[in-house]
Amino acid sequence: MNITLFTAICSFFIILILAQCMVYVVRKRHPDKDWTELTQRMQTWWLIVLVFVLAISTPQVVSLIIFGFISFLALKEFFTMIPTRYSDNTPLLWAYVSIPIQYYFVGAEWFGMFIVFIPVYVFLFLPTVMVLIGDTKGFLHSAATLHWGVMTTVFAISHVAFLNVLGDDKSTGALMVIYLVALTECNDIAQYLWGKTLGKRKIIPKVSPNKTVEGLLGGIATTMVLALILGPILTPMTFSPLGLLHCLLAGLLIGVFGFIGDVVMSAVKRDIGVKDSGKLLPGHGGILDRLDSLIYTAPIFFHFIYYYYF
Repeated sequence: MNITLFTAICSFFIILILAQCMVYVVRKRHPDKDWTELTQRMQTWWLIVLVFVLAISTPQVVSLIIFGFISFLALKEFFTMIPTRYSDNTPLLWAYVSIPIQYYFVGAEWFGMFIVFIPVYVFLFLPTVMVLIGDTKGFLHSAATLHWGVMTTVFAISHVAFLNVLGDDKSTGALMVIYLVALTECNDIAQYLWGKTLGKRKIIPKVSPNKTVEGLLGGIATTMVLALILGPILTPMTFSPLGLLHCLLAGLLIGVFGFIGDVVMSAVKRDIGVKDSGKLLPGHGGILDRLDSLIYTAPIFFHFIYYYYF
């Protein structure tokens, strides 16, 4: 294993151990308070990091199975959250079938089919199946729901898997995935912290009342700084002037589109009247609650890095 990749993976576990120690100290100092949710969040973070490390460090077949299973869980959660018609059962089955096919194209590194299979062929195929069933009531709503679900949970997330197979060796892609995921998560945290400390002006209060202009700008600035520091270490972007400019641009894109992914999924949940997308991850909600920003940042960053470096 590449020494940089090994160091990055060790860093994840060191951070988790430190966080676990902090939780232990806080619980001991304030035993009168209920720390159940915090404990659940920490336990879930251990699971998330373990699955993530396995996904980027195991042989390609195992890695693709893990990523495909994540897409499956996310799609299942989406269809559980969004009402569907009884007549949509067969199209739903075909939506799930798209998962192994999409990830086969990732494993084969067949970029041409990877990029058009869901946006073109699945988009055309699912309504065709629905027409053959013959139920026209709510047809447009169901067709849009099916396709949007597959686009977000399969097509968008599969960009992380394809990023993982780019490069001459396993370490190149894995490091870029770490870069993408780390910046996406740090962007979420930074926007929250900047919003809590300095936030005054609401951006879209009807969708996400806690989002502020200060939080957004602070989060983007923080993400750009981290992107500048980590880019030459974890990605093909170098310390040259052009490489550093690309790092800043990558940080800007991840900061902006991470915010958009977050609020878009918030709008979906508000539309159907739920707080969390599910209960799969105790203390966090559903898997879509953790993937919302990545749904937008993964395709954007993938095409950015693919265009300039591959």
